[in-house]
Amino acid sequence: MTLFRVSVHIVPRKGLLDPQGKAVTDALHTLGFSAVADVHVGRHLIIETQATDAKAAEASVKEMCSRLLANPVTEDYEIEAVKPV
Repeated sequence: MTLFRVSVHIVPRKGLLDPQGKAVTDALHTLGFSAVADVHVGRHLIIETQATDAKAAEASVKEMCSRLLANPVTEDYEIEAVKPV
C-alpha cells in the first residue's frame, strides 16, 4: 500500500444560487475589479489515503465524494491531482 495525496474541488452546480459567490462578486466590483464576471465559492480538500495505486486512490475518493463530501443535488466535484506522498 502507498500513501496518496488527493486534491478535490467542490463547488455549487452551475445555474444554482450561490449567495457567497454573489457577495464576493459584488465586493470585487466595489473594489474596482469590474472585469470579474462571476465567482463561485466552494471547498478545496486534500485527502491522504492508502491505496495500491493512483487509480484505486482516485476511485476511493470519488466514492467518498459521492457518499459524503459533496451534495449530489447542489454540488459538483473535481479531482485535481492524485500524487504519491
